[in-house]
Amino acid sequence: METIPPYDPRITHRPGLMGGRATIRGMRITAGAILGLMSSGVSHQEILEDYPDLEDDDLMAILSYAAWRVAESEQPIPQ
Repeated sequence: METIPPYDPRITHRPGLMGGRATIRGMRITAGAILGLMSSGVSHQEILEDYPDLEDDDLMAILSYAAWRVAESEQPIPQ
């Protein structure tokens, strides 16, 4: 039985590609690299111009993936 990840299938993980980190559609572009650009204030349009193989839906998938990772890794602080 195949396990379906709880995030957009545009986000891929392959052991032999980029050290198994999350990439976009199997390309050698990591989700972390693009998320870093976004968090630095680089606009979606600038990213799409600098990475012509990316699509707007890829950027939305990266944001969704990042939100899922944060939600899955946060631990409540005891009061």
